Amino acid sequence: MKKFIPIEEGDYYLTPEGYRCFTEQYLLKRGYCCESGCRHCPYGYNPATNSIKK
Repeated sequence: MKKFIPIEEGDYYLTPEGYRCFTEQYLLKRGYCCESGCRHCPYGYNPATNSIKK
């Protein structure tokens, strides 16, 4: 079970379409890759190859 990480200022921004986009800061704080192809993924996930760059 994944632990809950509270969202703080600087963890996301709103896109022009109104979606929350998580920043690299939050994704690193969360501590794992969700393999969803996040825009700011610090783990190097590539949805085209379904792999994470090590």
